[in-house]
Amino acid sequence: MRIESHTLGTIEVADDKVIEFPEGLPGFEGSKRFAMVHEEGSGTSVFMLQSADDPAVTFSITVPENLGINYEFSLTDAEAEMLALVRPEDALVAIIVRKDDEVRSPASAGLKANFMAPLVINVAARRGLQKIISKLGCDVTLRAQS
Repeated sequence: MRIESHTLGTIEVADDKVIEFPEGLPGFEGSKRFAMVHEEGSGTSVFMLQSADDPAVTFSITVPENLGINYEFSLTDAEAEMLALVRPEDALVAIIVRKDDEVRSPASAGLKANFMAPLVINVAARRGLQKIISKLGCDVTLRAQS
């Protein structure tokens, strides 16, 4: 499949590598198909989640462990069904990160991560959703980076 991207240009992705988000992402409901790619020559700690439906929709994502975070939350039965998730080990949790363009203080410089709306992807079925956590009802563990 050929995907056009304002960020990455034209990319080729195998059809069986496309991830379907049946409900889209909040604010981007028209984008239901995504490819997880990384720029040539870059490390694989941050990926681009590029919409196959809209060339302007691209998100930077990483796994929470790369940010020194380990947290656990539950999926509802409906969410697990939407993901076709049978085995917990097939679930990948990713966090959308973005560069803070407006630096107001040294503390606000760098990347912002959205821990209250992680992406959950069934890597076996290639289905995903964005889990909205309205209150902190999950376990969060911070660990020091070495």
